[in-house]
Amino acid sequence: MNIIEYSSNQGKLYFFNFSPWRMMQIEQFFYAPNNQKIICKSLDEAIEKGLDKESNIFIYGIIEFPKLESFAKENGMTIYRIEDAFIRSVALGSGFAKPYSLSIDSSGIYFDPRKSSDLEYLLECYEFTDELIQRAKNVREEVISSKFSKYNHLEHKEIEIDRDRYDKVILVTGQVEDDMSMQFGAFGMTYIDLLQKVRKEHPNAYIIYKPHPDVLSGNRKGHIPKKIIDSCADEVVTMVSIDSCIEVADEVHTLTSGAGFDALIRGKKVYTYGMPFYAGWGLTTDYRKCERRTRKLTLDELVASTLILFPRYISPKTGNFCEVEQTLKELKEEQERYFSDRFYRYKVNLKGYLLPRARKIIRAILKPFKLKI
Repeated sequence: MNIIEYSSNQGKLYFFNFSPWRMMQIEQFFYAPNNQKIICKSLDEAIEKGLDKESNIFIYGIIEFPKLESFAKENGMTIYRIEDAFIRSVALGSGFAKPYSLSIDSSGIYFDPRKSSDLEYLLECYEFTDELIQRAKNVREEVISSKFSKYNHLEHKEIEIDRDRYDKVILVTGQVEDDMSMQFGAFGMTYIDLLQKVRKEHPNAYIIYKPHPDVLSGNRKGHIPKKIIDSCADEVVTMVSIDSCIEVADEVHTLTSGAGFDALIRGKKVYTYGMPFYAGWGLTTDYRKCERRTRKLTLDELVASTLILFPRYISPKTGNFCEVEQTLKELKEEQERYFSDRFYRYKVNLKGYLLPRARKIIRAILKPFKLKI
């Protein structure tokens, strides 16, 4: 068995836009023997703590650190940006569930189409072997059979629709209002605009609206006024999995949601109105265009890049680095326990409810002291 190691984990690692709780969540993704992990708020603090040309720099999300980025450029250093990857966990990240996959990108960040990312480079340039494509096909089949998506805590249930009354069934996916993929990849269009546009252009369709699970949990913003829902959607699906919604849909319409990628994997027609990472490769019908994306991909080439080559995975059981296949296998076992063990499910859900609210209270208390958790 090959041991998985990452050169970016060696030596001194400096983390920006990090709080102690976030480091506890994802520290295992940065394991290397005898390395040092140092959380900093600024370039000056990092230099005081030993930042030099041999160090590795990590920033959570897309937030900019102009002085730090200039320092890195002047010294030929790489900045790695961190974000959740595409099959994350059973429960929600906003509910403090640990992720089992991460995007760690040395050139951009996958949801920001303003510049290229490591994932986009793979999609545009990688030479796929027959062996890798077969592996991607197997991974795709496992994702479909296990009904996986980014989050995997909602029950699977058949959605019944009187299809004879409608031209087709369209799923419109909601998103988090302040999500960075919306800010940088939706080009000013909102999920309200999307829902209204789809209704206007498809008056005889049965439209299902699926709010984002982080919005439903109360952890993030993104509710649509009832007046708009009533005029644009035939049904709002809340406590049923995205897999079940995709299953019943003929088409999926989205701004930048990862649910569009889930739908592609399942062989559905996907329409994009922003510029998500999976758009522009000949697999989706796109409202916008990215000039950098010139290649036509097969579905399994998209899967190979997005689920095999790009993310960093850990074992849900051991926390050690592993390949996607092991993560999927162990995630399936955890999901089955979540659905079958009532006490375990209650414990996970209670944690997901209490911890985000406790953090909000603590943050409010610490705000006057400019402290962050």
